[in-house]
Amino acid sequence: MTVAEALREALKRAEGVEDAARDVRQLLAFHLGISQERLLLSGPETLPNPETWERLMERLLQGEPVTRIIGKRQFWGREFVISPAVLDPRPDTETLIDAALRNPAPERLIDLGTGSGCIAITLLAEWPGATGIATDISREALQIARVNAEAQAVADRLTLLASDWWAGVEGQFDLIVSNPPYISEAEMSGLSASVRDFDPAGALTPGGDGLAAYREICEGFEAHLALGGRVFFEIGWQQGADVLALLESHGLIETAILADLEGRDRVVTGKKL
Repeated sequence: MTVAEALREALKRAEGVEDAARDVRQLLAFHLGISQERLLLSGPETLPNPETWERLMERLLQGEPVTRIIGKRQFWGREFVISPAVLDPRPDTETLIDAALRNPAPERLIDLGTGSGCIAITLLAEWPGATGIATDISREALQIARVNAEAQAVADRLTLLASDWWAGVEGQFDLIVSNPPYISEAEMSGLSASVRDFDPAGALTPGGDGLAAYREICEGFEAHLALGGRVFFEIGWQQGADVLALLESHGLIETAILADLEGRDRVVTGKKL
């Protein structure tokens, strides 16, 4: 079987699957160890390791996201390693990056619940003069964040800390960012299988109304948010008003709810006076 024949057969098998054409091409390029741009040129070549290719296709057809299969995700123009220990970064989170970058570069930032490290690492890569801390309760997640920080050449400016939110954190920050678990317990059953079955549950939901992490992070503003410092939270699309009220109840000003590219509430921000 040639590469071109394998591609045609895979596309036919995946017909009706959302984003099948994109995912099959990405998966085949991964199997071949080439860029997607080279797939056409490789068409006449014999498909290597067809048994391995079949196993990859079975995983895709069973609903496993292609990013989980290949262990990588593109985020803000950079490639990040992911694993079962971390949330798969998604384009919605780039709304937070875009909003943060519209402000002056901080000297020191903190990313609470960093997971793969995509938020902290991206911001440090865009702000070469900044330093930061990235925390996570999962040591396995911090190992992935370390790999990504080294790959993006920011490891010398990023301290990784095993922490349950503010535990063990010292000092103040000009910027606090977080994409915490925010799915409510009632919403979990309604998530798509590609999210519910493959993202770590602890990165998706804190249980209850989904707001527990925001409440705990806000409690640290007095000690850890510098005067004039800003906060950017990713939120669930129905949580804007509640999280905005939390920020305002802790004295933040210039609060706002920002929408993602689909027009849904996605980020809440505020500033310490």
